[in-house]
Amino acid sequence: MNTVIWLVAGGLVAVAAFSALHLNVARGLIVTMVIGIFAAYFGGSILSPLFGGIAITGEFNPLALLVASCSALGAFFLTATIYQHVGN
Repeated sequence: MNTVIWLVAGGLVAVAAFSALHLNVARGLIVTMVIGIFAAYFGGSILSPLFGGIAITGEFNPLALLVASCSALGAFFLTATIYQHVGN
């Protein structure tokens, strides 16, 4: 269940950042959501245990959700910066 919540949170964070900050407009909303979803999965499953959260289990972990959401936001900004410097 945690994994599904991470993926949904990653997609929602990407949509919110895309709408509010108007970055990654050239690549589109779908690509931005895919980046957010992959980053949230990475953050929830790999980075969360490093910060003391549990990995994939049956119970909900708010720390894992926070790490997954921050990972999605960080990936969003990182890819926007790379695209601005290399993609133009």
